[in-house]
Amino acid sequence: MGTDDSDWKTAAKAVPELRLLRWLVTGLALVMGLGMIAVVALLWMRLGQPMLPDLPQAIVLPDGAAPEAVTFARDWIVVVTDAGEVLLYDRAGALRDTLQP
Repeated sequence: MGTDDSDWKTAAKAVPELRLLRWLVTGLALVMGLGMIAVVALLWMRLGQPMLPDLPQAIVLPDGAAPEAVTFARDWIVVVTDAGEVLLYDRAGALRDTLQP
């Protein structure tokens, strides 16, 4: 049996491009690892927040109105009814305005 050519140092001396390839693969592995850490951190921060704010108990819809959509703004709670009306409530749950688009 002949000599073993699998030694890294002798192979790197014979083909200098292998050193560059080794650095590229190592750099790619580091970038992928940092990317995975960033994705996990973002998911952890995002999923740790409450899904929706609490809806006040005092919100009462007009008679015959059924909610189609509810949106939480900074100072308002917006309810769109099945008739197309837009109802604006404050954070305490009091009806402030009714809009007909």
